[in-house]
Amino acid sequence: MRLLFILFIFFSFAFAKAQTYEVGIFAGTSNIIGDVGSTQYIQFKDMAIGGIFKWNRSNRHSFRASVIAANMIGDDNDSDDISRDLRGLKYNYSLIEASIGIEYTFWEWDLYSGRSQFVPYLYTGLTGFSYSSFALNNTNELEEYDNSVDIAIPIVFGIKANITPKLILAAEVGARYTFTDNLDGSNPDGDMDFDSLRFGNINNNDWYMFSGVTLTYTFGRKPCYCNF
Repeated sequence: MRLLFILFIFFSFAFAKAQTYEVGIFAGTSNIIGDVGSTQYIQFKDMAIGGIFKWNRSNRHSFRASVIAANMIGDDNDSDDISRDLRGLKYNYSLIEASIGIEYTFWEWDLYSGRSQFVPYLYTGLTGFSYSSFALNNTNELEEYDNSVDIAIPIVFGIKANITPKLILAAEVGARYTFTDNLDGSNPDGDMDFDSLRFGNINNNDWYMFSGVTLTYTFGRKPCYCNF
C-alpha cells in the first residue's frame, strides 16, 4: 500500500505539470538467475505483462513508473549443468513488481520534431516486488512456506522508435539485482531454522530478468524544457 501511495503522488505531481506523457503496456518473458534451473541469463519461456507510464521531462530523460506481473519457473532439467540435472529441483510461482525511476536516452528524443526517431536508452531506479519463498521439504523437493516482499535495483537497456506521431514501440532487456538469495529456494530465511536446507552459492544474491517490448501512447501539450 505504501508503494501504491507513492506512485499515486508521483502521478498526481506529473499531471499537475501538464507536460508530455506516455502510457502503455509491457509484454515479454521472465526468468531468474540463481541456483536452480537453467544457467542461461536470458530465457524466452515464461510470460511477463504489465503497464508503464512515462513523464518526458526533457528531451534526454523521462521519469518512469511501471507495474509488471510475471510467472517464474525454474527446473533443473532445463540446465546444461549435469549436477543440476541430476538434482532435479523445480519451482513455479508468480512475482509482481512496481518500479519507479529515470529513463535516460543516449541522444535527443523529440516527439514534436515531425521525423522518425530511433534511440537507445537506459533505465534505473528502485523496484519493490512480491514473491513466494521456498525451502526444501522432507522429500527433498522445493515447497512454498511464505510470501515475501523485497527490493531490487533495475538495470534496463532498450531501443525505442516512434512508429506514428502518437505511438512509440520499444524493445528492452532488464536485469533486477535483488537483496535476497532465495528467489529459487536455495537460501531460505525467517523464523524457522533453515541452516541445514541451504544449498548452492549462498554468498551471491539472485537476479531476475524481464525481456520484452513496450507500446505506449503519447499525450499532453508540447513541453517547455527551459525551466528544467
